[in-house]
Amino acid sequence: MAYDVEKTEEEWKAELSPAEYDVLRKAGTERPFSSSYETDPTVGVYKCRACNAELFRSNTKFDAHCGWPAFYEPLAEDRVEYIEDRSMFGGVRTEVRCATCGSHLGHVFKGEGFGTPTDERFCINGIALSLEPKND
Repeated sequence: MAYDVEKTEEEWKAELSPAEYDVLRKAGTERPFSSSYETDPTVGVYKCRACNAELFRSNTKFDAHCGWPAFYEPLAEDRVEYIEDRSMFGGVRTEVRCATCGSHLGHVFKGEGFGTPTDERFCINGIALSLEPKND
């Protein structure tokens, strides 16, 4: 798939830390409970750390006690793309990627019973995000 932001692997490696590169470009997962974004109360917009595309708003974030920042919906459906992920033994899950650069963000889960408007949990690696606080 062609993305609005495309770079060579060498360019990505030069711009991202090794940990960011592993998650964003190689679909890795950060350690659970390692991101301050999981419980950060800051009001603002969460952006893709790789390309700066706006992805999620803080008012859709909720504490799922899962170890990673959780949102119940993206800023808009065209901001993310969904890929069937069969990498887990015996299961299928849905990978979430940035629609602007194709970077891996995390996964979305449905029907877990959280009291959110969408009954979805976008479980996103904090290292894949940057937070721009809202300036009033």
